[in-house]
Amino acid sequence: MMPTEQLHAGIAALGLALPDGAEQRLLAYLDLLVKWNRTYNLTAVRNPADMVTHHLLDSLALLPALEQKSALAGRRIADVGSGAGLPGLVLSIARPEWQVASIEASQKKTSFQQQAKIELGLTNVSIHCARAEAVTEIFDAAISRAFASLADFVRYAGHLSDQLLAMKGIFPTAEVAALPSGWRLAASHEITVPGLDAQRHLLVLEKT
Repeated sequence: MMPTEQLHAGIAALGLALPDGAEQRLLAYLDLLVKWNRTYNLTAVRNPADMVTHHLLDSLALLPALEQKSALAGRRIADVGSGAGLPGLVLSIARPEWQVASIEASQKKTSFQQQAKIELGLTNVSIHCARAEAVTEIFDAAISRAFASLADFVRYAGHLSDQLLAMKGIFPTAEVAALPSGWRLAASHEITVPGLDAQRHLLVLEKT
């Protein structure tokens, strides 16, 4: 299956309604990622078909869980340790009414994100080349799929928002038990990613 068909089928399987032109923008982002990845090694995933599953659909699969909390819609989200802009840039394309701040310490990765922002016309994205602890803005939620542990996520990004959203694989029982005082697990959503035979969870952490 070509990436175009694969993405379209995955969006349909997730039951998502995306704005006009969003699928084309997502494919343009994919093309940029493939091109830059040859030189800058932005992701270990090399195959475009795998990128559709592991990056695009993995990010889009968060939307049903995020939108269960309708208050999130139209709000300001920080993507912490965003790498090549995942899930932040994908979410910004899918939901242009959201304001997304992409926070990444690697210069080469933020350079890629800046280029993607320009080429795709992403007016709802701000890109910060910085460590999370150096950012002083306050957001309605901060999301990450890059931090090693929930405790580290709270330690480095807990000042950004009272609500942290952590993307995980298998439910991390030990990490939840080791959450720092003042934080609790408010919700856990099991995420199904079309074409990905692996467990995925979105954990919602809240300040108590």
